[in-house]
Amino acid sequence: MNICVVGLGYIGLPTAAVFARAGFNVLGVDVNERIINLINKGKVHLEEVGLHKVVQEAVDAGKLRASLKTEEADVFIIAVPTPIHDNLNVNLQYVISAIKSIIPYVKKGNIVIVESTIPPKTIDDVIVPIFEATGWNVKEDIYLAHCPERVLPGRILVELVENTRIVGGYTPLAAYKAAEIYRKIVTGEVIETQAVTAEMSKLMENTYRDVNIALANELVKISSQLGINALEVIKLANRHPRVNIHLPGPGVGGHCLAVDPYFIIEKAQEVSPLIANARQINNSMPHFVVDHIGKIINEGAKIALFGLTYKGNIDDVRESPAIKIIELLKEKGYQLGIYDPHVTQEKVAFPLVSFEEAIASAECILVLTDHDEFKSLDERSIELNMKQPVIFDTKDCVNVISDNIIYYNYNNLFKMKPIMKEVVV
Repeated sequence: MNICVVGLGYIGLPTAAVFARAGFNVLGVDVNERIINLINKGKVHLEEVGLHKVVQEAVDAGKLRASLKTEEADVFIIAVPTPIHDNLNVNLQYVISAIKSIIPYVKKGNIVIVESTIPPKTIDDVIVPIFEATGWNVKEDIYLAHCPERVLPGRILVELVENTRIVGGYTPLAAYKAAEIYRKIVTGEVIETQAVTAEMSKLMENTYRDVNIALANELVKISSQLGINALEVIKLANRHPRVNIHLPGPGVGGHCLAVDPYFIIEKAQEVSPLIANARQINNSMPHFVVDHIGKIINEGAKIALFGLTYKGNIDDVRESPAIKIIELLKEKGYQLGIYDPHVTQEKVAFPLVSFEEAIASAECILVLTDHDEFKSLDERSIELNMKQPVIFDTKDCVNVISDNIIYYNYNNLFKMKPIMKEVVV
């Protein structure tokens, strides 16, 4: 059986690789020629545990190849981005373009699966009309379904196989046909349902987490004003068997949590105030972080900024709150030494430096990502090379041993005080 995967990003490439590993003949299609060339050499363009090996083996076995052009296949999987416009409404441009690109190659009896995260009723209201406009009877001629990805970066290859998959068909038969494809690679449960139900279930999974994080972030703000140890409160509250408050942070990032709730809000704005307020709270956290930086060092001082990705131990900077924090710090005139051992220079528009360069003459280390490399820092270098050894850890990940290093996290924001403030005469 031949599978064509359109979109070779963080989801598309692992998906293509896993199907190829299972013995399918897989063609990966992307608009980026550099990505195509890398994959055909058995290489990858993104950081994900185990992915390079699986891609290399699949390419060597002749089961995976990449191309700029779509070809005929038995199964088409759409795995392209669904970003948002400036007005926070979904941008379906890439999904629509991907669907249109496969239509000339679709044959009767083919299975078409959209894995891209999409707003409720996108299959019914957007994708079905595209097929019908070209003469297809979607209820009889092809099997159209939505199967959203549900994986965690850093564990994608594991969770693509082990996690439960939800397959929503435009018709019950389409759900069954698409589900049978996933049952070839998934050891977890594969559940069949309607397309709109699958669309909404994925959105609610991420919205639940976004709202929960907003609760934790709001607790941090309250605790900062009242002199309460917010992290200790969360730890103790979670000792209750039916409580699971998530961890606070500098904001929420990634293509899913920071974006998916807007897909629901767009469709039902008047009846989704909780979801909308949670988005506002999480979007406010970069400002909250920058405001607290101002409590300990002067504008114009140098900050060693550690971590650009929205999650630890990955290279994905999409929607990362660190990017917004950098913008805000630059607006206030701070000097920045930006260090992230997982991010290459080509992924960002501002210069990256080494650990040593970042801390040199800095007055504060601002930790925005919980990479393993940040859990145990070279404290001797910090003491010798920083103007003032201060760490503001928004991820509660740094283990500080030295008594000479001033350490702030979300447990003691109320103790923040000026460090090396200059007296203006």
